[in-house]
Amino acid sequence: RERMARLTKAIAELPETDRHVVVLYFHEQLFLKEIGTVLGVTESRVSQILTRATERLRLKMKEQE
Repeated sequence: RERMARLTKAIAELPETDRHVVVLYFHEQLFLKEIGTVLGVTESRVSQILTRATERLRLKMKEQE
């Protein structure tokens, strides 16, 4: 429960684009191509953003421990 609260806080602190991609991918369960269509970018760019966001979340969670 505490971990979920930390994760929610970490997601809220992400830059807007990163947060949007994370929500669309993990919560809405859209494919990268679908997210690219929503954001007007390529599937490859969505992959890059998702990788960056995941790494940022990993670091934030580690800092909060």
